[in-house]
Parts: sequence; C-alpha cells; structure tokens
Amino acid sequence: MKSSRKTPTMADVAREAGVSPMTVSRAFKSDAYVNDETRKAILAAAERLGYVMDSMASGLSSRKTGFVAVTIPSVNNANFADTIRGLTEGLQEKGLQVLLGYTSYNLEEEERLVRQLLTRRPEAIVVTGGKHTEKCRAMLENAGIPVIETWDIPSDPIDSVVGFSNAEASAMIVRHLVSTGRTKIAFLGGDTSRDTRGFDRRRGFTRTMEQLGFDATRLTEAGPPPISMREGADAFSRLMQKWPDTEAVVCVSDLAGFGALTECQRLGIDVPGKMAIAGFGAYEISDICVPPITSVDPHCYQIGMLSAQRIIDLLSDADEETTTSQTVLEPELLIRASTVSTS
Repeated sequence: MKSSRKTPTMADVAREAGVSPMTVSRAFKSDAYVNDETRKAILAAAERLGYVMDSMASGLSSRKTGFVAVTIPSVNNANFADTIRGLTEGLQEKGLQVLLGYTSYNLEEEERLVRQLLTRRPEAIVVTGGKHTEKCRAMLENAGIPVIETWDIPSDPIDSVVGFSNAEASAMIVRHLVSTGRTKIAFLGGDTSRDTRGFDRRRGFTRTMEQLGFDATRLTEAGPPPISMREGADAFSRLMQKWPDTEAVVCVSDLAGFGALTECQRLGIDVPGKMAIAGFGAYEISDICVPPITSVDPHCYQIGMLSAQRIIDLLSDADEETTTSQTVLEPELLIRASTVSTS
C-alpha cells in the first residue's frame, strides 16, 4: 500500500528554517555563500523533515546560464514594455540577459511558460502579478532561485515583491472625482476571470465608493484584456445607454479611457463639463489627447529597475539577507483636464 505522506520539498525546508528556497538551494552547495549559522539551521530543518537534496538537480542548478526569465501578460503593452526596459537596463551591469515569455492574461499559460522557462535553468525569474495556478506556485516555490512578483502586492508572496496596490490606484481616482462634486461614477473594464490586476482596480473602485456612501454598481465590462481603444468606446456607449445620468467614469486603462473620450466627442458630451474621464497607466496618448486624460502613473520603469536590483542583491555573495522582501511603490495621480476644467 502506497504511503499517503507527502514527500518534503525545498519549499517545506525553507518554511521550516525561516528562509527562502534559494537559500536552501545554496546551503546544499558547499561552494555557495551561506553563513554557518543559516546553513546549520537549514540542514537541521531538512533532517527533521526527512528532505534529501536531488544531487542531479543541484548540479544542474549550479551552472551559470546568464539570463533571467520573465513573464508578462502582453508584448504590445507600453506599461509592461517600460518594466522590461527597466529590468533589462538594471541587469546589464552584471551581464545578465532577459528571456521573455508572455501569458496573454491567462494563468494556465503562465503555468506552461514557467515550467518551460525553468527547464532552461534561469538564475532568477520575474513574474507579473501575485496570482498563480496551484501548480505554477509550487514550481516557483521549489525553483531554488530568486522569484520576483511584480505589479501587485500579493497577500502570500512567494519570495520577493516589487509592486503597488492596484486597488488603491482606483481609490485615488474616486476620491479625486468626489472632491470635484461628482458622485454618480461608473467603472469601465476589469475582466473578472483573466485580468486580475484590472479586477483589483475595479474592486478598489467599488470599495471606495461604498466607503464614501455612494452607489458602486455602475460597472461595465470590456474585453477580453488587453482592452483596446475601440472596446473602450463600445463599453462607454453601453454604459451611457444603461446609466445616462453618469457624471464620471474610471477606466481600467488609458486606452479604454481614450476610447471613452472619443465616444463622448461623437455623442456631443462635453468633457469635463458633463462627463469626467480618468484612466490608468500614464500612457503617452493620455497626455497628448484633447483634453488630456487624468491618469495614474504606476512607475513601470522603476518596477523593472528595482526588480533588477533585488535580483543582483540576491545573487551577490555579499548579500546575506535572503528572506522575503516587499518593495511597495506609491502610484502617482496625474490630474489633467479630463476631470478638472481649465477655463
């Protein structure tokens, strides 16, 4: 009869010893830097759990490949492109290259990509968001390399985090719109099944509206992600048919916001006189359109640069701090003429 007892993993040892899986991997390599006290704690934890290091996997993982694996939802999104640019430039000083895969906003595709990327033995892996399938999370926990979750603040991080609160980004916009006297506010976008960060922005919208005592049910989906300008325009048209007295709309992205703006112009709705429009992402188009669209800058480039620095620190022999870390950025609200009259 087969035993039902689970075979302990590297992640189990890491939790038992209070360190990261990467530190456990290092502790089992005699030539890798781990201070004596930490190594003894890890070996003791492994003995208590009955964990045995796979010598073949250890040998493979000790070889330097010179690249960092990265997954992003879309290759044609300027925000994620800026993050990759920051990451690439930040890693250049150490001669590390980026190996990129895109998930199409699909968690199952992320799982497939992570499995494929890990077979190539990257020195670190950067993923977008803090939500993963169970199998994907298990692979990341047991990878034995630095794992950086970005563009989010997960409640249960795997290793390191460089991100921001998507919910708070929407809350900032809602509070701004209410300060201008608008209370009949709608949200456009935020697919519930695929775009987890967009859904968090929608959640931030509804929570803040409810906290302020206003109706939070004016929700119009558009998609699937990434939402185009055309889809933003179509969604805004549906929104106005259902709630014609709407005074303002918070859009899941600047592209959706630009679509809403062009639909207002087609319908003869004055912006910001009769309708205020806000987006997310600080895209170039939101700054040069007429009127410019109020947006939130999540500091995409800095996310990449800070992720690169965290990877370099973790791969450096001089770095003894290998516990989970969170770098939380504060999104910046960019108030423009689409929500505030300049006359």
